[in-house]
Amino acid sequence: MKVVDTTKIAPLPLTRETDFINLAISCGADDAGIVSLDIPELADQRADILAAFPAARSLLSIVVRMNREPLRSPARSLANLEFHNSGDEVNHVAARIVRKLQGQGQRAMNPAMGFPMEMDNFPGKSWVVSHKPVAEAAGMGKMGIHRNIIHPKFGNFILLGTVILAHETSAPAQPLNFNPCFKCKLCVSACPVGAISKEGDFQFDACYTHNYREFMGGFDDWVENIVDSKNVGDYRQRVTLPETVSMWQSLSFGANYKAAYCMAVCPAGTDVLPLYENGKKAFMEEVVRPFQKKVEPVYVVPGTDAENYVKKRFPHKLVRHVQSGIRPQKISGFLLGLRLVFQREMAKDSNFRIHFSFRNDPERSGTGHGDNIENGATTYATVAVEDGQLTVIPKHVGEANLQVSVDSAWWLHFLGKQRSLVPALLLGKLRLKGKPAILLQFKRLFPI
Repeated sequence: MKVVDTTKIAPLPLTRETDFINLAISCGADDAGIVSLDIPELADQRADILAAFPAARSLLSIVVRMNREPLRSPARSLANLEFHNSGDEVNHVAARIVRKLQGQGQRAMNPAMGFPMEMDNFPGKSWVVSHKPVAEAAGMGKMGIHRNIIHPKFGNFILLGTVILAHETSAPAQPLNFNPCFKCKLCVSACPVGAISKEGDFQFDACYTHNYREFMGGFDDWVENIVDSKNVGDYRQRVTLPETVSMWQSLSFGANYKAAYCMAVCPAGTDVLPLYENGKKAFMEEVVRPFQKKVEPVYVVPGTDAENYVKKRFPHKLVRHVQSGIRPQKISGFLLGLRLVFQREMAKDSNFRIHFSFRNDPERSGTGHGDNIENGATTYATVAVEDGQLTVIPKHVGEANLQVSVDSAWWLHFLGKQRSLVPALLLGKLRLKGKPAILLQFKRLFPI
């Protein structure tokens, strides 16, 4: 039997960019666009994509419309059914495209639209392709202040997929020359945890903790509640019966979102806008108010901006204290995660600068600079909070109010609530120089 080198098979009929777009449409996509993997806008994705598919040369972004009315319903079962059905459709469309290309001797790969993904990397980047920046580069829409892609016609009532192609293309980034988001701020008013600010800032951990309660970190927190419970009665004090059966429902039939109200109330897109423009007051009463008035549990990390927001803005909603599940496994993950959990509102009057020295960091093959404590590689970082703004720099910069020298493994265990401060100070695992009280401020502003 002769073995054929598929990398040398010449492309068959599909040679132009429009051919791939038309193929995507014929396979069920509602819109599609193609870009080269080499464009600067995707530079931060190249390594992961090539690791998954070394033959990758271009990316085909696909869009599948969602039905709007189910998402607008306060009944989460209706909205989540639409998410599940549309998500499956994206994966099916992508699979059909790859099958067609394979039949024509062309190589392609279809990463998942959503879950499951590369969970070995969690809570770091756990996906092969970030669909949103690909969609923006391919002209499929622009990101609104709610961090959803808004298609110029279909609005944000879409789900995205990406097909990785071995096809060589010089197609440049071709983003829309306008943003369909007109900053009506309805997403701001509907979000139950204040994840979207009027200024456009996004509080990742607030959205993640509530909306994704039955995904990833929320599931981890639920399991830890089971482990920590002394008996059945203790568990029932921690987790209500509706919460238990809701988790069962997610495990059995697909994880359910708790909100996505920002998508539901978004009026952008030429197909969507008429309902809003034909009666803004009626739109508010019919679409927005039901989410605001809904009595529901809202999941927050204790002492965060999200908790303060719910109590002030929606006192009728039921605050439920949980842990976010964002627990870094590496020092690089810890430094990256600081931006995700930073409490902007509480930090408005804070001003401090911390120099971190993470000793014995296995991710580092060298010492960086300065002294090499305990003959192990040391990672250096500066974390500065100034007038509500966060800066993280991968070296020591400026004059610090506090210097923290800490064993890397111990620090990660401390973040995971497996270690405490006092023994670490006594054993030399943690060394402080400066104002120790700043560490308490740090913990309050970064609730990992």
